[in-house]
Amino acid sequence: MEEKKIVVAIDGPAGAGKSTVARAAAERIGLPYLDTGALYRAIAWKLSKEGIPPEDGGGISKALASFRLEFSPGGITADGMDVTAAIRTPEIDGIVSAYAARAEVRDALIELQRAQAKNGLVADGRDMGTVVFPDAELKIFLTASAEERARRRYKERLERGEAADYDEILKQVAERDNYDMTREIAPLRPAPGCIVLDSSDMDAAQVTEAISSLALRFMEQDIR
Repeated sequence: MEEKKIVVAIDGPAGAGKSTVARAAAERIGLPYLDTGALYRAIAWKLSKEGIPPEDGGGISKALASFRLEFSPGGITADGMDVTAAIRTPEIDGIVSAYAARAEVRDALIELQRAQAKNGLVADGRDMGTVVFPDAELKIFLTASAEERARRRYKERLERGEAADYDEILKQVAERDNYDMTREIAPLRPAPGCIVLDSSDMDAAQVTEAISSLALRFMEQDIR
């Protein structure tokens, strides 16, 4: 009997490890992984590169009208250019939320994201369970303390050979949390019926195991 292809929506604050565990869980349970963060980062990269600020709604709409985003093996292309590395910088970290909060940006991406779900998927972001996939079979809110999330980001930057200041990163994490939770468009919050998973004392492998087990349980229930 063919296995049911479910949608797993994972939301949570910056630095909770959503992308890492979502990608690993998708591979383990045999579902496609939708890197929504990369989509928003690519748009922030393009708009900032063209000098269009987040406040310029008209400029954003015009720029995105012909903008092409595509996933490639192991990365993402914007208008045919590989931007996989360019969108993972501290500069993009600092501006992506402001662009992602714009209705023009979210409207441009929502149908693109939903179209990927016909064969099931695992998606992570800020509003996967609340806005993009409100009918997802499994909705998870993955979080961790601000201190732990700052520590993880600090470690990641050092491992990439970048300069890093823990206190500054902790400040940025707190500011990002406040912005994401209070923004007018699609604010960050647990989706109705979601499972809240605190990863403060868990490593990536443990979180992946927890999410994979939940997803497989849902899939087994659907095929009985």
